[in-house]
Amino acid sequence: MKYLFFSLICFVLLSSSCVKNNQNPVPSIPFDITIDVNLPSYNQLQGVGGWTYVNGGSRGIIVYRRSLTEFVAFDRHSPADAAGTCFLPLFPDTNNFLQLKDTCNSATFSLYDGSAITGSQFGLRQYATQFDGSNLLRIYN
Repeated sequence: MKYLFFSLICFVLLSSSCVKNNQNPVPSIPFDITIDVNLPSYNQLQGVGGWTYVNGGSRGIIVYRRSLTEFVAFDRHSPADAAGTCFLPLFPDTNNFLQLKDTCNSATFSLYDGSAITGSQFGLRQYATQFDGSNLLRIYN
């Protein structure tokens, strides 16, 4: 009887954890790059609030400098385009650079944290960043 009760509890716990896992539809493309934020091609990243594009990921990467020591990097492939039919990458809104626009699906996303604002149930695919505190920024997954 004791084993039956234990088995029943295990069954209930395991079956309740089988909830559908909604995974981000943007493909995870392995990469590992390091950029020098002091180079002229990345001069937008020298100040807090600056952003720039970097090659990598599915449709390119946008890097945003949140603070003196913190950077975030997101794939420019829109998660609202699950089928991958739109080849236009996300870009900052001209009226609010902290919002990325998807012109194919009318979705918008936060450049600050990658969350969906409108038109998507998924946020942006984020990549890990590591700043050496001086000039080198590593972006990887």
